[in-house]
Amino acid sequence: MTGIIIILLATCFLAYSNGSNDNFKGVATLFGSKTINYKKALWWATITTFAGSVTSVFFAATLAKRFSGKGLVPDMIAASPDFLLAVIIGAGLTVIIATLTGFPISTTHSLTGALVGAGIMAVGREVNFNLLGSAFVLPLFLSPFIALSLGAICYLFFRTLRLRLGITKEWCLCVGKTTSVVPIPQPASAISFETTATMDVSLDSQDSCSQRYSGRMMGISIQKAMDFAHFISAGVVCFARALNDTPKIAALFLAAGATGIHIGMTTVGVAMAVGGLINARKVAETMSKKITTMNHGQGFSANLVTGILVIFASKLGIPVSTTHVSVGSIFGIGLITGQANRRVVSEILMSWVLTLPIAAALSMAVYWMLAG
Repeated sequence: MTGIIIILLATCFLAYSNGSNDNFKGVATLFGSKTINYKKALWWATITTFAGSVTSVFFAATLAKRFSGKGLVPDMIAASPDFLLAVIIGAGLTVIIATLTGFPISTTHSLTGALVGAGIMAVGREVNFNLLGSAFVLPLFLSPFIALSLGAICYLFFRTLRLRLGITKEWCLCVGKTTSVVPIPQPASAISFETTATMDVSLDSQDSCSQRYSGRMMGISIQKAMDFAHFISAGVVCFARALNDTPKIAALFLAAGATGIHIGMTTVGVAMAVGGLINARKVAETMSKKITTMNHGQGFSANLVTGILVIFASKLGIPVSTTHVSVGSIFGIGLITGQANRRVVSEILMSWVLTLPIAAALSMAVYWMLAG
């Protein structure tokens, strides 16, 4: 009984870490394009993420089975407390370290690395590397490239459609008060200083101001329609992300026989929501502002691609990473607009490369301590 409680607590820690790193990724384009502020974006992410976690009970059973470790290692090992704890702790530590340093990494990647590390320590060469390559590594490797291509194509399509419909962009006119210090000579040869407020008007770029669409269609403001579509698409991404990630984490509950699938996935959903609310800020800044600048239409295009790919993968039981897909689609659009920050993206790619060996090493160390 004690072992099961420890596994439950450790899995909640993994879910918390996942929420901290992943919850905001779906709404990063809302915050980055200044459609809504950080607080509103965070709450929208939390609500839609939890809804996705609850829905995963009905639509993502295949993923839950795949990430239980069965098929990768012998069933007896996959259900052992030492193996499960090693996987959970190894993956959870990897994700929380990345979160605290502001790197958006993949929990799927972390779990895969932890499964391999603990599996090697437990059974050595008996790990099913063929299954690992086809069912885990290949989808994780291909998904960001697919997302990058589709993100660029989707943006170009909507941009062409906008131009054909005659929808134009409005530049931002910034109006506000500025305070300046004015020296005033005094009779005693001393100079005193006073501050005075004046009105200032300037034409700014989209880096500093939010770019907007002008015009109306069928009596509806184009900008309001875009904001609404963008808002909904962000919610869809958060929903899809939870639909894909919740079963992977809940699988560790189920493998231990700790609880039923309904309670397990709901518990994971709650822990993910709490993690996002408390610890999402650093990853939010990276995803929203450092990869590329974006306007409302670009953010909508990135979300549309991410949501479709992740939902499709969840339905088929393919363990793609929402992080890889989201970053890929945003970067693809940044390449088309010429505003992608290649240095930041290269740093993110390096963190992805390191995720697997770090998670594997941590899970190996934990398994060695528990089984030794």
